[in-house]
Amino acid sequence: MNRSYQVLLTAALAGLLAACSSTPERIEDLEVARAVVPQVEASPRAGIAASNVSEARKALDRANKMADEGGKLGDIEYEAQVAARNAQIANEKILAAQAREEIEKGTAERQSVLAEAREAQARAAERRASTLEQELADMRARKTDRGMVLTLGDVLFDTGKATLKPGAYGTVDRLANVLKESPDRKVMIEGHTDSTGSEEFNQALSERRAAAVQTALLERGVGANQITAVGKGMAFPIASNADAGGRQRNRRVEMIFTDNKSQVASDVN
Repeated sequence: MNRSYQVLLTAALAGLLAACSSTPERIEDLEVARAVVPQVEASPRAGIAASNVSEARKALDRANKMADEGGKLGDIEYEAQVAARNAQIANEKILAAQAREEIEKGTAERQSVLAEAREAQARAAERRASTLEQELADMRARKTDRGMVLTLGDVLFDTGKATLKPGAYGTVDRLANVLKESPDRKVMIEGHTDSTGSEEFNQALSERRAAAVQTALLERGVGANQITAVGKGMAFPIASNADAGGRQRNRRVEMIFTDNKSQVASDVN
């Protein structure tokens, strides 16, 4: 794949993913996915990101099937977004691999200047792919006795803060769209922390974080009667607080959707 093809693909992804539409006759997210997934599938380097290319195709097939069968708009948009996001991840991985191949092919004369720039490009592409994969993972829900539970990791907030980071807005936007599509859906927002700090501090922090997500959803038009926000402090860990990895898992916001019949988010397998 030549560089001009990659540049065009990247530009297409960036432009198409930014588009939106509220008319069921033309589902913009689905059109985006239909455009970008075949492009990464056609890449000579598609094997580098075979898993993401495969997941993109599966999600697009699910979206197409639901669209053909008159499925819910929110569910179609979710699957289309998963397809497009996997295609974007695959493209970033392909760009990273291409940059590294060009580094290896570089002559001694070029390495002093160009290799450093290409190394930076490769690292940036890898970081973008990693960030997108984390966001995709955070948009997976699991069925429990309490309902459909969506766990949003600590990527939403800075350590010790309760203000949503800019990178969290995309996730909140998608959740708001799903809730607005089905006003009968109810969601309980639970804030959780690790054991660092006092019990009083963590209780207050968890409450502020749950309230921050609630406020963000309300600002996006979700009905107040659909949302309840509570703080659980450090009382319900899902991992050990003895190490950094466990503490990171415990710093989370959980969204519990009580309408089990509605697919809010699904495992992408």
